[in-house]
Amino acid sequence: RPWFFHGSLSNPTLNPTADRTPLMDAIKWDRDGLVPAIIQDADSGQVLMMAWMNETALERTMATGETHFYSRSRRKPWRKGETSGHVQRVVSIAIDCDGDVLLIKAEQVAGACHEGYQSCFFRQADAAGQLEITQKPVFDPRAAYKGT
Repeated sequence: RPWFFHGSLSNPTLNPTADRTPLMDAIKWDRDGLVPAIIQDADSGQVLMMAWMNETALERTMATGETHFYSRSRRKPWRKGETSGHVQRVVSIAIDCDGDVLLIKAEQVAGACHEGYQSCFFRQADAAGQLEITQKPVFDPRAAYKGT
């Protein structure tokens, strides 16, 4: 279990006012109440993805030990792996010196990218700006997301 695990996975205890932490107070939330979170593989150091968190997503992440985010396009919270089962088990949470970015180290189950790759950063640009796929898929997204 991560060092900050509280409650149970099926019934996390969340109380935004009573359980406010120094981390919550240190974050400089943007005007929409969000902060970017970079997710990094705890073992390899590879950047897996970036997503947005609001206070509720961060509270749920800390309560369950799995990453939760806020979708700006869908305007709703989501848990990484809720459809695919490809969860991220949190190892640590750090905040940058300005307080406006989180770095979450996690153990990734299968791949992080909804397109089937270990990392969402599977394309690399050359000097001319041409994109090259630099990773091999680690799962079939059609199988992982069928029915959605």
